[in-house]
Amino acid sequence: MSDCCVKSKSKVFQITLYVFLLLCLNYAIATTTNNDLKALHDFKSHIVKDPFHFMNLWNDSIHHCNWTGITCNMFNGRVIYMNLSSQGLSGIVTQSIENITFLTRINLSYNTFYGEFPQKVGHLLNLQELYINNNNFSGNIPSNLSHCRELIALDAGQNNLTGTIPTWIGNLTSLVNLFLSRNNLHGNIPYEVGSLSNLRFLGLSLNYLSGKVPSSIYNITSMTHFAVAGNHLYGDIPDGVGFTLPNLEAFLCESNNFTGSIPRSLVNASKLEILGFGINGLTGRVPDNLGLLRRLSYLNFQENRLGSGRAGDLSFLDSLVNCTVLEFLGLHFNSFGGELPISIANLSIQLNTFNIGSNRIHGNIPAGIGNLENLASLALERNNLTGSIPDSLGMLQNLQVLFLGDNHFSGRIPFSIGNLSSLTKLYMELNYFEGSIPSSLGNCHKLLLLGLHRNKLTGTIPKEVIGLSSLADYFDVSNNSLSGTLPTEVGKLVHLGFLDLSENKFSGVIPSSLGSCTSLLTLYLQGNYFDGNIPRTLQNLRALDDLDLSRNNLSGKIPKFLGDFKLLQHLNLSNNDLDGDIPTNGIFKKNATAIAIYGNNKLCGGVRELNLPACTIRKASMLRKFLAPKVAIPAIIAFVILLSASCFLAIFMVKRERKKTSRTEDLELAISYSTIAKCTGGFAQENLIGSGSFGSVYKGILPNDGPTIAIKVLNLEQRGASRSFIGECQVLRNIRHRNLLKIITAISSIDHQGNDFKALVFEFMPNRSLEEWLHPINNVQYHTNTLTFIQRLNIAIDVSSALEYLHQSCQTAIVHCDIKPSNVLLDNDMVAHVGDFGLATFLLEESSNSSMHSIMSSTLKGSIGYIPPEYGMGVKPSVVGDIYSYGILLLEIFTGKRPTDEAFEGGIGIQQFIERALPNHVMEIVDPSMFSQQESDEGEENAIRREFYNETVMKDCIVSVMQIGLSCSATSPSDRMHIADVVKTLNAIKKSFIRIQQNAL
Repeated sequence: MSDCCVKSKSKVFQITLYVFLLLCLNYAIATTTNNDLKALHDFKSHIVKDPFHFMNLWNDSIHHCNWTGITCNMFNGRVIYMNLSSQGLSGIVTQSIENITFLTRINLSYNTFYGEFPQKVGHLLNLQELYINNNNFSGNIPSNLSHCRELIALDAGQNNLTGTIPTWIGNLTSLVNLFLSRNNLHGNIPYEVGSLSNLRFLGLSLNYLSGKVPSSIYNITSMTHFAVAGNHLYGDIPDGVGFTLPNLEAFLCESNNFTGSIPRSLVNASKLEILGFGINGLTGRVPDNLGLLRRLSYLNFQENRLGSGRAGDLSFLDSLVNCTVLEFLGLHFNSFGGELPISIANLSIQLNTFNIGSNRIHGNIPAGIGNLENLASLALERNNLTGSIPDSLGMLQNLQVLFLGDNHFSGRIPFSIGNLSSLTKLYMELNYFEGSIPSSLGNCHKLLLLGLHRNKLTGTIPKEVIGLSSLADYFDVSNNSLSGTLPTEVGKLVHLGFLDLSENKFSGVIPSSLGSCTSLLTLYLQGNYFDGNIPRTLQNLRALDDLDLSRNNLSGKIPKFLGDFKLLQHLNLSNNDLDGDIPTNGIFKKNATAIAIYGNNKLCGGVRELNLPACTIRKASMLRKFLAPKVAIPAIIAFVILLSASCFLAIFMVKRERKKTSRTEDLELAISYSTIAKCTGGFAQENLIGSGSFGSVYKGILPNDGPTIAIKVLNLEQRGASRSFIGECQVLRNIRHRNLLKIITAISSIDHQGNDFKALVFEFMPNRSLEEWLHPINNVQYHTNTLTFIQRLNIAIDVSSALEYLHQSCQTAIVHCDIKPSNVLLDNDMVAHVGDFGLATFLLEESSNSSMHSIMSSTLKGSIGYIPPEYGMGVKPSVVGDIYSYGILLLEIFTGKRPTDEAFEGGIGIQQFIERALPNHVMEIVDPSMFSQQESDEGEENAIRREFYNETVMKDCIVSVMQIGLSCSATSPSDRMHIADVVKTLNAIKKSFIRIQQNAL
């Protein structure tokens, strides 16, 4: 065969082979691209929610490489990128995703995908980026992901992942970014993380990790960011950390449980720009060599246990003057003592935030603080600072937030404070400032919040200040000695939500311009000298949920429009001179316990629950109408004589009856012993609902379908029972409040055997006592019921409101002396009512009958665990004693633990138990049952609600409540929180919680 033929056949063979290979390649491409298409269709079929109709764009009318969110390789047509971020998609991700084998990037972030992320993601060997953050994925981190050796970025943050961080994570040596924050991961950070030599950012925040941070992490020499905030990590910070991270730029370990001291060797990480150990358990001194970190811009040690409370604790600030780019300095909530060093005047000119509140610092504010010209936030609150505020503070032109509250500052508020034109929040409450409010504050046109309450301020409110239309959060000047009329400029507060002018000496009429403040949610004007009618213009304040006009000199009728306020929850008009009939609409009809009108003796009518006389129409004089002129004068004389005789007889009978009834004179004795015996079934055991030191409480139903009542029958053989009965009658005849147990009558009689019988009849509380809800027993019907967080908060507010009334609104202050769960009763709507005034006493003036005061004090008893320590040293009953008992009660409400719990031993009480847990471990000590009784809505709404309850806002609210409880139960009476501030703060916590909850839902 010729060479020509051989060459020809060889060429034909080559062409044939080429065509064959080309056909095979095309077939392979067609097959694999078809696999991509099938996998995408399968992915689409499992989408159950698509609010933006994103998946409608995935249809066969166009090639799948042109589908929105899909990117293909231009040479082989294979899918390499899926980007479905922020489309509101919901569903599961199926295992078929493994068939899109050329995928290099997957982004499913910010959707609501759920279920376990498929294990077969590990078959995507080309995967470089996986973003599944901000979804609802559950289960463990897929173990097969260990095969994706090309992975550079893994973000699975903000899901519901469980389990531990796997050790195989160390095999992903290409990782640069690793985010696993906001999950439910537990266990240790594996030592193998130290193998990730390319890692630049590690985020493990808000999990349940524990143990020590492995030393291998500190050998990641190229690592530039390390964030493990919000976990429960334990152990000391290794002292060698600074030596092994020379290239570290950001080191964030906030919201953990690190203990021990801060290592001096940290300064060897000379490239550090961000150093954050906030919210841990660090102790000891802050190293005084931190100034060597000259690149430092962020330094945060807040909420630790640093410092000793003594001089020298703040010496490290001297070295920080070398950190010339420092912008953030967080040191609040520690135990730093001593004085603020003068060197703070030389801190970085770029310093934006300087927070050092809630420590033990004393002395003055250095005048040089005015040098920090870029300061935007200065927090010095809750220290022991004294002296006056330096005028140089007015040089901080960029200052936006200034916290000076709860110190011992005195003198006048400097006029220069008006130069702070950027100021948005100013807190100066709980100090000893005196003099007038500077009118220059009117220059702060960005001010949203102004708190000047509980000082010694005098004079009038400048119209420039009361007319600051920027004020939106709250304006509080309560508990000062301000006087004069309220300027009409108050009507400019059109954005304000909270206005408190209470407990001052304001006089004159309430200006009608106040009706322009249509954003008001809370308006407190009580405890002043306002007179005249309630302005009709207030009908514009339809957003009000809390209105208090009590203890003024207001007159006229109660406006009917108050009943039209659909959001109104509390209305206090007590102790004025109001007259006429009470409206019967809105809050006056639906919730009589939410209104207070006592102390207005000319009121009548209203709903039956108010127990007021019916209103009558006064007509022309009966004498003038029916008596003829000739007999008018003799008849009048006869009438006067008859009236005089009647009055004399009435006075005689009243005096006689007073002696007979042993001081129960002002309580109507309308129910007989026989009636009580009958309605309780002869005081049958099945009607016994409680017992105490002085008697037993029975449930009964009055005849003729009357109301259900509770009868407290005194055991007169018990020593002190009669005196308790007299004392309780003395108290109950003088008080009326929506959160106090309402008394129906008192009975002082004899039983069928001729024995003395004394009883008090109260309104029945169907949900019984708080004791039975917090500490149920097996045979009680409430055993399966629990109180939610918001119910507990409402009960806490109710009890504090009752105490505020007893301490501040009664003619003579009343001390309850026995605040505890069994004396807090719950009505059908779970509204709390404080009862059992058997130990209560009046705070008599020094000029009052001292012998009576001695008798009342000698009978004072309390309940173990709730008695303030000073009572044991012979100190007389006081309102701050009640506040101590309330503080213990508040801690018990939210922990579910009695103050006598067996867990508290060895000198540890409930206060110390909670102090040790705040703030990091607070969710570990609260009563877990408060989270088990959420509403049973189905579907996504319930899922969102559950997610919300796990958010940090819940923790923040509980921490704030616990801090109130600790403040109220402080050992020293002078350190205890004022009851008015308790009510105000708890209501603020509730409003914040509800607002955020509504936004979340």
